[in-house]
Amino acid sequence: MASKNGFKLNLLAFVLLTCAALMSIRTFPTQGVVGWEAIAFCLLAVILYLIPASLVSAELATGWPEEGGVYVWVKNAFGQRWGFTAVWLQWFQMTIGFISILTFIAATLAYLFNPEFANNKLFEFLIIVVIWWGFTFLNFKGLKMYSKISSIAVVIGTFIPAAVLILGGLWYILAGNPVQLTLQPTFADLMPDLASMSNLVLLVTFVFVFIGIEMTATHANEIVNVQKNYPLGILTVGVLTTIVGVLGALVVAMLVPVGSLNLLAGIMQTFQVIFQSMGAPWLVGVFALLIVLGAMGQVSTWILGPVRGLFMTAKEGVLPPILQKKNENDIPTNMLILQAIMITFWGAVYVLLPGGVNSSFWMLFALTTAVYIVMYLLMYAAAIKLRYSHPDVKRAFSIPGGKLGIWIVAGFGCLAMLFLFYLALLPPSQITEGGSNYVTFMLLGTAAVVAVPLLIYHFKKPEWKLGGKAAKAGKGA
Repeated sequence: MASKNGFKLNLLAFVLLTCAALMSIRTFPTQGVVGWEAIAFCLLAVILYLIPASLVSAELATGWPEEGGVYVWVKNAFGQRWGFTAVWLQWFQMTIGFISILTFIAATLAYLFNPEFANNKLFEFLIIVVIWWGFTFLNFKGLKMYSKISSIAVVIGTFIPAAVLILGGLWYILAGNPVQLTLQPTFADLMPDLASMSNLVLLVTFVFVFIGIEMTATHANEIVNVQKNYPLGILTVGVLTTIVGVLGALVVAMLVPVGSLNLLAGIMQTFQVIFQSMGAPWLVGVFALLIVLGAMGQVSTWILGPVRGLFMTAKEGVLPPILQKKNENDIPTNMLILQAIMITFWGAVYVLLPGGVNSSFWMLFALTTAVYIVMYLLMYAAAIKLRYSHPDVKRAFSIPGGKLGIWIVAGFGCLAMLFLFYLALLPPSQITEGGSNYVTFMLLGTAAVVAVPLLIYHFKKPEWKLGGKAAKAGKGA
């Protein structure tokens, strides 16, 4: 199935596009906590998550390519109620996940003023509110230039700092400076302690690097020879992302003692070690500015993105008319305001959670993953169901092996998700500040997030669908 404009992505273009969407330096400190074990954890994340999620989402995206993604896929399999639940979880997860980006910006921004602010939750909360609400109101204008700004920002704020951090770290190590890890790891250093659940829980961090791959599957219809190039492209992305992630994590682990490693400011702590050893500490501030600009570019891009799938359900009458309204620039303003309120709420939760920055960050990080896992369970189940209920729908990419093939891939994905959900319920041993109510927070938080869309759907009213017409008629009023 060709794209509407006839444009086709070759293998290299698809790989670069996907790498740009997935690669981030934010997770280097969290991954670096495990030291040399990062290599094995990365490989496990590729096997447990990246391979099944990318293959299943590619089949679904090429069979049901219309806008809406997971909402359309799950709705066709199990009905509108569960389609709405799936896209709600995808959106709601992002409202939690954005806290990790915003707190990362705040911790990095602290190095332009006072590094001590990186451990100050109130400072981070103020940055969360100012940045998110500021970009929300700017998006009301519907300025398309933000997409171009964001592309540039990702290069100068992610790719360049990542390259400098890795190359600078290698220079630091090869120059004979003291490091925190042995340079000749043994087999025991490389292998995670699989018997220790509190250590294995950090696998969640490595899976999070790839989470969201189902969104890149929307490009599957635009790939040349998709049946061959899509799995080959994903394999290439997995290899590249693993190499970059492992190198970045190991540089952080070697240069910053794990006892003083800040999960949010770890990148800047590493730059501080590198540039001080070079006699150029002033470069810390320069790279802090670059990283902040890059992360803010990502924020400006994603503010509108997550609400698009959810807005489809609003137009179909699942959400009340107040959330169906658009302004004269075709922007769903009320939905963006709701999203900003949720971001503010989760920012306040982050501030009020017991413990320091590391434990609070991890609790929200794990809750983000747990919520998304429920969405993936629905996606995998939908892929299996659609093979039976819609066997004649043409899929440009199809998992080989017929019904047995989809059961193996999607079934393995379901089992992997259940295992990861169990891990997300456990606080890692490396983070000693975890509160005693960790499991309760995780279970109740996940249950509450899943219950909300089911309750909304249960109480939706027939006249809500008429609200879409009213919203359209009132557009620009």
